[in-house]
Amino acid sequence: QLQLVESGGGLVQPGGSLRLSCAASGFTLDYYSIGWFRQAPGKEREGVSCISKSGVSTNYTDSVKGRFTISRNNAKNTVYLQMNSLKPEDTFIYYCAARRTFTPTQHMCIMTVGPYNYWGQGTQVTVSS
Repeated sequence: QLQLVESGGGLVQPGGSLRLSCAASGFTLDYYSIGWFRQAPGKEREGVSCISKSGVSTNYTDSVKGRFTISRNNAKNTVYLQMNSLKPEDTFIYYCAARRTFTPTQHMCIMTVGPYNYWGQGTQVTVSS
């Protein structure tokens, strides 16, 4: 069964840090670009960050630039989102997603929901004092 599983969410005080993990089972992430998305109740899911299949390119939404870092470890079949200097407005359910990517676009990634093939179940991040 092809599956993505997020972990690492929780409750943290403003200014704190969390590292989210996205582990794949049943398939290898080597052939996929990966995105992190977040969603609040009743709101649309929005892109946070993505990393290309090659790992060369990353993108971030403006509100997290300089605070969040995406990385991948293909040997562990896992992608990470390091979140520092967290703010209350970072409170969301965070999802990772995988998009099958082929050689011509191996250095690219996108942060729109539609093209992604597999999704995790989400992990809650709450930033509050």
